[in-house]
Amino acid sequence: MTESKNVHTDHIRVLLVDDEEGFVRIVAKRMSKRGIDVTKAFSGSEAIQILRREDFDVAVLDLKMEDMDGIEVLKIFKKMYPEMEVIMLTGHGSEHAAQKGMEYGAFDYLSKPCDLHELLKKIKEAAGIKN
Repeated sequence: MTESKNVHTDHIRVLLVDDEEGFVRIVAKRMSKRGIDVTKAFSGSEAIQILRREDFDVAVLDLKMEDMDGIEVLKIFKKMYPEMEVIMLTGHGSEHAAQKGMEYGAFDYLSKPCDLHELLKKIKEAAGIKN
């Protein structure tokens, strides 16, 4: 019997990056209830500092933040830790940026507001978990 990456006894480690603090807190709480180990960052620069200290399976990255452009953060993430998958969150009018992010190695993107179940499904896919 072969075990897949991150079986139920393991936690998926997610870095959740968005400058909307209320959104981050709610989504992180819901992810934690589902067994996902979430680290919160409220800016691109904070996320980069965290990534220097810790490893993650998946990053969920908002493309529109006040301190840094999400595409620039994505590029830095992929240079620092190319194995980490990145799911981008886009708001209205940033579909083009999300498509550009795919060119820079993002795993996928979702439009905000996103359905939590769809986000969880994408995180599991990015972490290599089937189902």
